[in-house]
Amino acid sequence: MLFAPRNTKFGFTLLWILATFGGFLLSLILIEVGEKPDVGVVEAAIGGFAIALFQGCLLKQPIFCIRWILASLLGWSIITAIGIGAVGWIVPSTQILPLRILSGAVYGGLGGLGIGLAQWLAISQYQTWRWIFVSAASWAVAIPVGSVVGAILRHLTQLFFGEVIGLAITWLLVAILTGINAHKLRL
Repeated sequence: MLFAPRNTKFGFTLLWILATFGGFLLSLILIEVGEKPDVGVVEAAIGGFAIALFQGCLLKQPIFCIRWILASLLGWSIITAIGIGAVGWIVPSTQILPLRILSGAVYGGLGGLGIGLAQWLAISQYQTWRWIFVSAASWAVAIPVGSVVGAILRHLTQLFFGEVIGLAITWLLVAILTGINAHKLRL
């Protein structure tokens, strides 16, 4: 465990939030945010690597860190390849808010399920099946919220940057919601 505090759930959760959100910010430098067909498997793998690397630094054992990174890469690559998309880096093409909410919940839930299942492969602990649910639920909540905020900001400013802010809010929510449970991954 490179940077994780010893025995504080709050400290680890805070570091998890910073690592996840920091990884997302780094990924913005490495890949371009776009609409669904614009963000491919390679971009999703690069973005997933940036985030998993930061998260992995918080985990206790180096082998667990490596498994976490590889599982995350696998998950992001698969959900993008099968058509769900790189949900953390794509912006819906529609500006209709109810449709954004519905599709965000569905695609977010499915994407989170895929990521959670892949990361579950790296976790070798009792009751870690909960991570799958936490991941799916976190994404199912965060994508619609961030998507609506992004659409409103884009409408108000007439700039695509509003959508990027919406994605940042999505990642911040995912970081918070998964961070509440991530301390259990340190065992």
